[in-house]
Amino acid sequence: MTDLFMPIPLLSLFVESVGRIVSLIIIGGGLLWLFINASRGKEVDRRIIFLFIFISVAAPILFPIEFKEKATPVVKAVYDRIESLPADSRVLISFDFDPAMAPEVQPMANAITRHSLAKGHKVIFMSLFATGQGLLTQSLEEVVKQGFPHLEEQKDYVNLGYKAGNEGVLNVIITDFKKMFPTDVNNTPYENIPVLERINSCKDLDLVVSIGGGKPGVKEWVLFVGDPGGIPIAAGVAAVVAPQMYPYYPKQLIGILGGVKGAAEYESELVHNYKQFEDVDTPGLKMMGPQTLAHTVILAFILIGNFSFFILRSRKGKEE
Repeated sequence: MTDLFMPIPLLSLFVESVGRIVSLIIIGGGLLWLFINASRGKEVDRRIIFLFIFISVAAPILFPIEFKEKATPVVKAVYDRIESLPADSRVLISFDFDPAMAPEVQPMANAITRHSLAKGHKVIFMSLFATGQGLLTQSLEEVVKQGFPHLEEQKDYVNLGYKAGNEGVLNVIITDFKKMFPTDVNNTPYENIPVLERINSCKDLDLVVSIGGGKPGVKEWVLFVGDPGGIPIAAGVAAVVAPQMYPYYPKQLIGILGGVKGAAEYESELVHNYKQFEDVDTPGLKMMGPQTLAHTVILAFILIGNFSFFILRSRKGKEE
């Protein structure tokens, strides 16, 4: 009976491969059809354009298409810093985002968490967003407890949870960490948490990583912690926020992960260098398939439109 189910993974792989090929043929053939019609001066119904965008997004989701990513210097800088820190370094990761932003930035938080724990660093988790607490708990359950079951909470990592006060929180922990976080989320006293035993202030941290894009967020960490304390800050932000963060790089931010692309680059670097993560979920890389294919189709529309414009103008010139 077992033998009957053996071909199922191969059948699934075959269906996915055929689906990819058929989807790419449909998209390629459709773009050629659009080009021919546009070059003849025929008007193309906008609903057909919308249909192409739908197919270019849906196809990589139904039949997973992943593109290889190579970490750019601004992303590689974050990876290299975590990689180069000695074991037992203290890394603070702040979940400064809400559920609306989570699909874009939580993959970054998960990848950086995996990397930090794999390197043997002691990780301190916290959040400046009330809604970040639930997302932080989700990452702890899915990434830490499932991926690193041998690690002990409070000994290898600690969850300090959400603390209200925005910039006020940062103003305090830059000089006195215990004053703002007397306990963790489990109400364990500060002095009974091994991870925090030599952390008196943020100045004792080896690296701070702020993940988010709203306020308070990366900018506040730079202004109230990084600059005053000379503490290295790394950022993971939504794509729309990334351009605002680039002026801080590389002096005030050691590196920036911007949008899904930044998450995918970090995941790619991690999977390439750590074989134990080859089978872990990489949502950043998965989301790059639909995004890349859709952008390629939009670029093709622009090229077709411009090319057909010049062809038609040339024909009119000859007729005159």
